[in-house]
Amino acid sequence: MLEVSGLSVAYGKHVALRKAALSVAEGEIVVMLGANGAGKTTLLKALAGLVAKDAMARICLHGLEISRLPSHEIVERGLALVPEGRGLFGELTVRENLELGAFAKRARPYAKAQFIHVLSLFPRLAERLHQTARTMSGGEQQMLAIGRALMSAPRILLLDEPSLGLAPIVVRELFRSLARIREDGTGILLVEQHADKALAIADRGYVLENGAVVAEAGAGALRDNPSLKAAYLGKPADTGSAT
Repeated sequence: MLEVSGLSVAYGKHVALRKAALSVAEGEIVVMLGANGAGKTTLLKALAGLVAKDAMARICLHGLEISRLPSHEIVERGLALVPEGRGLFGELTVRENLELGAFAKRARPYAKAQFIHVLSLFPRLAERLHQTARTMSGGEQQMLAIGRALMSAPRILLLDEPSLGLAPIVVRELFRSLARIREDGTGILLVEQHADKALAIADRGYVLENGAVVAEAGAGALRDNPSLKAAYLGKPADTGSAT
């Protein structure tokens, strides 16, 4: 289980997170709702060790403190981030990107099994193993980004806006894959513009406002909350139709 408390982040005088607290269990999907600028991306980056945190922050993964570890050590402990924008190596092939995902020591014994698992989750990747990542469609690149993160054999997967810019049919396919990942026992913390679709597969959710967690409830309760419906469950802005 991922357990977080007292997580604060500041960029100069701007406080992006204020004593955020949350938890994610293995085999659970937790969605983080919030408006643009609420601090959702900062939260994920802080958990992954990519931004500096307040000294009082406490981040534990299965009882082990990881708050002060560098990002590569956090991956070794079983926490993986798929960032907004995917962060792929565009000139490398699908196979090469996936193999790099298994670089962590914890992942190497499971590399072959994870490779087979990823291709079963995303069959289109199996058809494009020798294709360079930059020539793939947006949906295929997102599948590859998630697949590469899964190659590290994570216990908790952090996803930042995985459906951004994707066509509706690809978004549906992506969310079916996330549900399968959860069934395999991996916990998922999801930041997602399509809040309605995220809550449809989530177990629980949090609401982040101005850097602070202001609400936490089961996914059904969040879907049925009138104020949250008005704020977050409308149709997201058109971000393109890449596939």
